[in-house]
Amino acid sequence: MDIKETILKILSDSIEPLKTKEVAERAEVDSKEVDKAIKALKAEGKVVSPKRCYYSVEK
Repeated sequence: MDIKETILKILSDSIEPLKTKEVAERAEVDSKEVDKAIKALKAEGKVVSPKRCYYSVEK
């Protein structure tokens, strides 16, 4: 599974929006990698930021 799929799964399973660091901890990867992947997912419209520095999927 690639990093984007992992992030989408983590955010989908979460009840509330998560910070990049929280996603990185759950995915067990470096937060810089998560940050890059989240930026790409936001550009694709798959991830939203309901408040500053928090991310979730559009439900």
